[in-house]
Formats: sequence, structure tokens, C-alpha cells
Amino acid sequence: MAKKNENTAFVCENCGKYVKALTNGSIRNHCPFCLFSKHVDNLPGDRACDCRGMMKPVAVELSPKKGQQIVHRCLKCGAEKLNKVAEDTEQNDNVELILDLMRERGKRC
Repeated sequence: MAKKNENTAFVCENCGKYVKALTNGSIRNHCPFCLFSKHVDNLPGDRACDCRGMMKPVAVELSPKKGQQIVHRCLKCGAEKLNKVAEDTEQNDNVELILDLMRERGKRC
């Protein structure tokens, strides 16, 4: 499947808001409003995972190469995936929720 076909708009199954496709050359893989994702990939962009569980944002990590990444944990199977924070696009990720995730991590350390 081509990346062009994977970067499509959708309605978030968690919060119900309309999410536009990314405009910065990347692929939208989570809701910018509530940061939830859906477990659809085995490998990034393949859309081949049968789980289809909702993935809750649980932390934010900093990658030297990719920048800030949201850690998502599947509520159905427990798998964890990293998704790059969406910036420089029409619908940027909710900065307040990202900061909340970062603060929560700081409390656990």
C-alpha cells in the first residue's frame, strides 16, 4: 500500500472528532485532539494488524533522530508502539496533553 493511500482523514473512535490527513509529508496515525491511536500496523504503515484495539497514549519519549514520540499501549492486547508527535501541519497534536504525559512520566521517575 502506498503512503499516499495510508495518509487519510478519519473520525477518531475515542473522542469522535474529525481528523484531517497530515500535510507535512508524514502519515497520520493518531488523533491530534485526544492522542489515541488504533492498533492497525504490524510494521509502520502496513495496516496488516488484525487486533484493531484502541491505543491509549501513556508517555512521551524523546528520540535523537525522530524528536518527541508518543508511547501508545493497546487496550486490547497490551502491545506498545511509538508514534511521532505531529507538528508543522494543519492539525498539530494537543500540546497540553503531551505536556500532561511528560509530567506523569516525571512523577514516576
